[in-house]
Amino acid sequence: MDVRGLRALICVLVVVATSIAFAPASIAIADAGAQRATLQDEPTSDGEDTNATPELGEADQIHTDVFIAENGSAVVTVDYQFQLTDENRSAEEWEELQANVSNNTDWYVEEERRGWNETLSKGENETGRDMAISNVSISTETDSAPEEIGHVIVTFEWSEFALVELNRIEAGAALSGFTLSDGTTLQLRWPEAYAVYENEGEPQVDPSPADSSELDGAVTWNGEETEFTDDQPRIVLIENGDAATEPSPSEDGPSMPWAIVALALALLAVVGAAGWLIGRNRSGDVGIEAESGTIQRTDGSVEAESNAASGPPPELLSNEERVLRLLEKRGGRVKQQEVVSELEWTEAKTSQVVGELRENDEIDVFRIGRENVLALPDEE
Repeated sequence: MDVRGLRALICVLVVVATSIAFAPASIAIADAGAQRATLQDEPTSDGEDTNATPELGEADQIHTDVFIAENGSAVVTVDYQFQLTDENRSAEEWEELQANVSNNTDWYVEEERRGWNETLSKGENETGRDMAISNVSISTETDSAPEEIGHVIVTFEWSEFALVELNRIEAGAALSGFTLSDGTTLQLRWPEAYAVYENEGEPQVDPSPADSSELDGAVTWNGEETEFTDDQPRIVLIENGDAATEPSPSEDGPSMPWAIVALALALLAVVGAAGWLIGRNRSGDVGIEAESGTIQRTDGSVEAESNAASGPPPELLSNEERVLRLLEKRGGRVKQQEVVSELEWTEAKTSQVVGELRENDEIDVFRIGRENVLALPDEE
C-alpha cells in the first residue's frame, strides 16, 4: 500500500471512531431533555404522561372560598369543578385524574403550595405583614345532582390574612392584584358577630359586587364581571350588631318616649325652682360668689359651681357629643358596654360612633380582657 492509500485509511478510521464516541452523548442529552419535560408535566396514576388526563387548571369552574377568622387568619378552600356531562370530557378521564391525585398527593400539594406562596409573597409586600400557608390538603369527590360534577378540593390555612384592630377587620390586601378569569369566583366570608362597615351609607366593599343588595355573611366576585386593580379586593368589617349602620326610626312612631322626657324635664324645673327658693331663704347662711363662679358652704369650704345645668339637653347633642359628655361625667373613662346601656343604643350604633371618635383622635380605645374601654386622650 502506498503512502496515499495509508493516509486515506487513517482518515476513515478517525471519522468512524469519532462517530462512535459522540453518539452516546447525543442520546444522553436527548433523554435528559425528555426527562425534564416529564417532570414538568402532571403525573398520571402509573407514572407516565398522557394528554388525555385533564389538569387542575383545565377545570370548567374554579371557586375560591376564604373564611376570615376573628384573629385575622383565614381558611382557604379552592374547588376545581369538572363537568362530567361535557361531551369533550369522558368519565374515564375524570377517573384517571382522581387516581392521579390519590397516588401523587404530595406532588399536587406541593404544586398548590408553590402557586399560592407566590400570591402570598405579593400580599406580604403590600401589607408589610409576615404571612404563612400551612396544613395544605387535597381530596376529590363527585356530585350527581343536579348534574354530574367532579370536584378536586384544596384546603389550607393562611396566617395574618387580615388586619384586626379592636372590633374592626380589614381584609383583601393579601390578595392584591389577584386575577379572576372567566369561570372563576372569589368569595370572602366572615363570622356572624361581624357585618360590613358602612360609611355614610356606603358599604366598605371594593369593588362593589354585581349583587351588593345582600351582604349577609359573604361577598362574591365573578370573573366574568370583575377585574381587580392592584388595590383590590378590599372589605372592612365591624363587630357586633346585625348591621353596621344606625337603625332607622320605626314607622309606628318615635323610638324615644318623648312624653316621659317632657315630664322629666318639667319635674326637674319644679325641683330647680324649689331649690332656688330654699337657697334664697337661706341666703344668710350660704354666700355665693358670682364673679368667681364658686359656692361658699356653711362650713367654710368652697365648691366649684357645676356648668352641667347650663349645657344643652341630651336630645340636642350629636351622638359623638353624648359619648364625650358621658366620658366627662365618668371621669374620663368608661366601658363601651356601659355606653350601650346608658344611652340605650344598639351595639352596632355604639361601635360606629366609637369608631368615628377614635378616627378623629377624640378618644382612645383599648381592651381590658374581652371588653373595650373608652378614655379621653391624655393632654400633656
